[in-house]
Amino acid sequence: MKRIGFVLVVLMLAVSACVPAATPTPERIVETRVVERTVPVEKTVEVTKVIPTLTVIGPWAGAEMDQFLPVLKAAEEKLGVQIRYRIYRAEDLSQILPPQFEAKQAPGDVIFMWDWWIRKNKDHAVDLTDVWQKEADQFVLQPAPVDGRVYAVPYVLFVKPGFWYKKSFFQKHNLKPPATWEEFLALLDQISKIPGIKKAIISGDGVGWPLSDIVEHFLITFGGPELQENLIAGKARFTDPQVRAIFAERLVPLLGKYFSDPVEWTQAIDLWWNEEYGLFFMGNWLTGMVKDPNDLGVFTLPGARGVVGGTDWAFIPKYSENVEAAKQLVAFLISKEGMEIRAKQGGKLASRKDISPEVYPPADRALAEALAKIERPNVPDLDDTVGGDWQRTFWDQLKLLWVRPQALDSVLRTLDARFPTR
Repeated sequence: MKRIGFVLVVLMLAVSACVPAATPTPERIVETRVVERTVPVEKTVEVTKVIPTLTVIGPWAGAEMDQFLPVLKAAEEKLGVQIRYRIYRAEDLSQILPPQFEAKQAPGDVIFMWDWWIRKNKDHAVDLTDVWQKEADQFVLQPAPVDGRVYAVPYVLFVKPGFWYKKSFFQKHNLKPPATWEEFLALLDQISKIPGIKKAIISGDGVGWPLSDIVEHFLITFGGPELQENLIAGKARFTDPQVRAIFAERLVPLLGKYFSDPVEWTQAIDLWWNEEYGLFFMGNWLTGMVKDPNDLGVFTLPGARGVVGGTDWAFIPKYSENVEAAKQLVAFLISKEGMEIRAKQGGKLASRKDISPEVYPPADRALAEALAKIERPNVPDLDDTVGGDWQRTFWDQLKLLWVRPQALDSVLRTLDARFPTR
């Protein structure tokens, strides 16, 4: 009995030594059961919203860019996107875009370009017919569809109304806008005799297009809007007697005598504003590029029934990574809301019919009211409409004409010979 008891004591001590201290004492028997239960668990999932970044490419720099950026800012807030703006002239884009498109790439999501160029390259452009049809009835300018589809939509209007002058300059020298051709010639003579004046008119130039605007204004004034349209359509030729007479009798006699040699047009603004020249032919975007737009006055050549008016055209490349967001941006740009924001900035006129003149700054409002009296305020731009290689030929030949007026007949023959097949 003592031996058995001793063994039991030893076994109990051994067992107790193997059990952790937290284990229940031998007197308590603990039964553990594992029960499998399904309990709904709330999970917090973080969703990262990707904000599209759209690249808009346009020709506007300096003051024109400053007038456009508020529209993009409003679009960012309304559409929930980020927008970056890059500056490229259409002339440069015509060289940049083709190789990009061949590689199925695009430098921007919304690009402003010539209408004729977009239509020519429609296979690389997104169909915007659905965006356009919602707003079409309100627009002054209508796109030219290709196979019934719209690939480019018009933005705000620019017009090329005539010769700009400073009201203060005219008042100081007792000058007034002319009502006849004879009064126009007399005005040029008066301005030329003012001390400090280099020439009566400064000839703005860039790649040649400001000179082309002057030429088109003479063609429209003395040949009517119909002549401009017939030249565009190839129904009239640059060697026709009527066309040559306008050059030879109206424009060429003024070159050298009253017009300056070509001067880069943004530099020309400062020279003209500093009263080294009396008149400056430029589009209405000039109102946003001078120190005091309220000091601006403008007149057409006497007898003009029309002036060139146009727009920049927006399209979306097929190779954009954000086509749907880009379409929403285009829709905003041409909407009444978007157009009013742009009109308030000045420098351009709305292309919608439902924008009140009261929206414009004073100088632009006065211009809009003056254009209402012009029979044809939106005559197509000759070189922009014809486009292509001929456009560059037109610019180059006019730069030649400006410095060598005696080359007139050679210039006209070249323009006729290189015009696209009629």
